[in-house]
Amino acid sequence: MAQQRRVQLSTQRPTSTVCVLGTELSLDVRGSAPKDAVAFHVQGTPGVKLYVVHETQSVKLPSSVCRWPLAAGTEVLLAMDALSKDVGDEKVGAGGHRQDTALLCTLASTRSFLQVRISYFGEAGGVPVARAMLYLTCVEVSLDADTSRSGAVSRTLLDKATWTWGPDGHGAILLVNCDRDDPKAKMLDNCDTAVRSYADLKDMSQMVLRTRGPRTIFTGHRLVLHVDFGNADKVGVFYGGNSVALEEYKHVLGGSKLAYAVKPSRHQEESIFYVEGLAFPDVGFSGLVAFHVTLLESPEKGFLETPIFTDTVVFRVAPWIMTPNTAAPLEVFVCSVDDNEDFVAAVGAVAEKAKCPLTVCPLPENRQDRWIQDEVEFGYVQAPHKTFPVVFDSPRDRGLKDFPVKSILGPDFGYVARQAPEGASSLDSFGNLEVSPPVTVRGKEYPLGRILIGSSFPRFGGRRMAKAVKDFLIAQQVQAPVELFSDWLHVGHVDEFLSFVPAPDRKGFRLLLASPSACYQLLKEKQEEGFGEAAMFEGLEKVPKPTINEILANESLRKFNNYVQ
Repeated sequence: MAQQRRVQLSTQRPTSTVCVLGTELSLDVRGSAPKDAVAFHVQGTPGVKLYVVHETQSVKLPSSVCRWPLAAGTEVLLAMDALSKDVGDEKVGAGGHRQDTALLCTLASTRSFLQVRISYFGEAGGVPVARAMLYLTCVEVSLDADTSRSGAVSRTLLDKATWTWGPDGHGAILLVNCDRDDPKAKMLDNCDTAVRSYADLKDMSQMVLRTRGPRTIFTGHRLVLHVDFGNADKVGVFYGGNSVALEEYKHVLGGSKLAYAVKPSRHQEESIFYVEGLAFPDVGFSGLVAFHVTLLESPEKGFLETPIFTDTVVFRVAPWIMTPNTAAPLEVFVCSVDDNEDFVAAVGAVAEKAKCPLTVCPLPENRQDRWIQDEVEFGYVQAPHKTFPVVFDSPRDRGLKDFPVKSILGPDFGYVARQAPEGASSLDSFGNLEVSPPVTVRGKEYPLGRILIGSSFPRFGGRRMAKAVKDFLIAQQVQAPVELFSDWLHVGHVDEFLSFVPAPDRKGFRLLLASPSACYQLLKEKQEEGFGEAAMFEGLEKVPKPTINEILANESLRKFNNYVQ
């Protein structure tokens, strides 16, 4: 349905107004009618489409009906399908009503003014008892983004003010600008209000304001780009005017800046804005952000400006998406500590065979912390115009706590973190964070898989993943998390008892699940083969070394394992 605005008319003097292409004006024919008027006739110049709504029927003019009753519910609707070449000027028509017909024809033929004339009639009919003249200027104002997700901003018939998921959905996408394109910078790109490189601009989404029509109309009107107060701290908007020089790009919207008055160029019909995300979806933030442009009519002195048109476009901040370990590796990270030289060499050999780059975190950077899979988790963000990986830093913060920022964050490699104010537990390590391959569950498709996290049984208390981390994962929406009981383990990570591996058939993967019962069966077989005195953990210091016979004879241990099985 077209945006509609009501226009007051006057029989004392001509009225002028702006009509934005694609909208409707509702003319207040009854409010301006003289007391003795009972009917009216409406006439417009070419280029003005008129409709009379009477008794719930909409009749396009001209029609066989010459005069319409001034009955309750009767209204005149006006729309335009072409831009004005000039600005309508009410002064031209202020000399009286007798020459209105000639004036209407003359103006239409000489200066392309768009007008509407309302003639009012009394009971006797005949000569009009009064007339109201409306002068129109038609302009185009449109705020657009890549709502079709094609990778470019274009005009579209899609509803820009709504957003839907999926390959058949629509709506613009915004990336959290959480990488660091300038290696010399100390902060993430979205932590300041400056554009420091063209690479930084390429991480942002374009938003295009189009203005067409007589440029002088904007001397008496203002165009204001604005964002809702509740989302202003989630986005930043930059504008360079007609320049492409980096230093000309200014921060115009976001944070404490809720509105920006745009001055349309006399020579360009498009103003290009660059939008960056400052925050991922989380508690209290769905990820949806609406931008608006409003055309304001300057009032008489002492009055507020009047909004006559608003266009809206909605972005969604792209979620952080976790990658399954069944996907092809792009890079391998491993820690080098005092006693794992052979392990690092073996991982390097496998990486070389897979033709995959290997990054070794050296001892000075890991400070004897080898558990890199507990410190970080890799994912990515994606929009039609750009995709880049993002490392998720856990609240674990041990020896590797500085490694993600110092050695992973960089050009086109983003960073996000969540803290645990209540204090981190073992379940906050990211060995307790896994994701399945794409899967369908009871007919519902999860094309990006489902996140798996370990927890305790709700009714028993125990350890849980930090609320900030869990809330963040849930808020991303696209990989709906599943909680599994893992608190029965000493460390308590889901990666200690499950893993996904690629498979050539069925769903394309297999879930490998550790089984205490299978372990007992294996130990029993080894006992029967004469290995009952074989000790566990040989070569390790400061840990008990029970034999197979002792393990099988431990009834409390067996009962516990039967329970967790």
